[in-house]
Amino acid sequence: MGRVTERRRTIRIRDGAVSTRPDTLVAEEPLEIRLNGKPLAITMRTPGDDFALAAGFLVSEGVIGDQADVRSIVYCAGATAEGVNTYNVVDVGLAPGVEVPDITLERNVYTTSSCGLCGKASLDAVRTTTRHPVADTPPLRIEPALLAALPDRLRASQRVFDRTGGLHAAALFSETGELMDIREDVGRHNAVDKLVGRALTDGRLPLSRSVLLVSGRASFELAQKAVMAGIPVLAAVSAPSSLAVDLAAETGLTLVGFLRGHSMNVYAGEHRIALDSGQPTGTASGDAVS
Repeated sequence: MGRVTERRRTIRIRDGAVSTRPDTLVAEEPLEIRLNGKPLAITMRTPGDDFALAAGFLVSEGVIGDQADVRSIVYCAGATAEGVNTYNVVDVGLAPGVEVPDITLERNVYTTSSCGLCGKASLDAVRTTTRHPVADTPPLRIEPALLAALPDRLRASQRVFDRTGGLHAAALFSETGELMDIREDVGRHNAVDKLVGRALTDGRLPLSRSVLLVSGRASFELAQKAVMAGIPVLAAVSAPSSLAVDLAAETGLTLVGFLRGHSMNVYAGEHRIALDSGQPTGTASGDAVS
């Protein structure tokens, strides 16, 4: 299996002084995901947690939604013409009775570490229907101070980032702020898939009493992944996209952006944020809730 990090020779220039030294870089390799033996998607990822990544990807695509939907997940033996197993091809076998989607060129997806589901034919193609509607009953009530503490907890747990500075992270927290799981990857969408896939294989879906925190921005795709896993709160240290906000409003997802220090913006689902009685509940997007 590929390594999470690799060493490369670099020339360092510091204050005019030139030196040569090895540098630790995050590894990036392609992973082909097959469904019942047929190619479905290729994603550029950091090796590791590949089975969870494949399972989480299929949750976000609406193919599976429960541990019982999966019969097997295996690396494909003889992945090259020479019969060598590269550990870069994973085949997910569906359980008997689980509907196999129509795998066409239109559905075939090529995902990169930066753009997510670039190959979708249209926006409608990614508006899949979740098996786990965001239905936390009673609704979570998250204190802003608790949310504000989460980025530091995420950062403290990023072991590979400390060596490379080149990984995104996604973490699941409980409603009381307990770190439940964290995954790192060169692609933030892969990190979320690894979280969701691990939860599926552990029989923990839907994640209806949890908060998902991502280290970068909150794209439409990440909001969709949260909704597909039944996660009620998505928080990001950077900005959301307009489509992410729209999807959050449509599905009941609480979406928080610019979570930095004691400041944050609440773009949707503000009923889950325990605002002070003097704080207006109709906060407009772009106005920080402190």
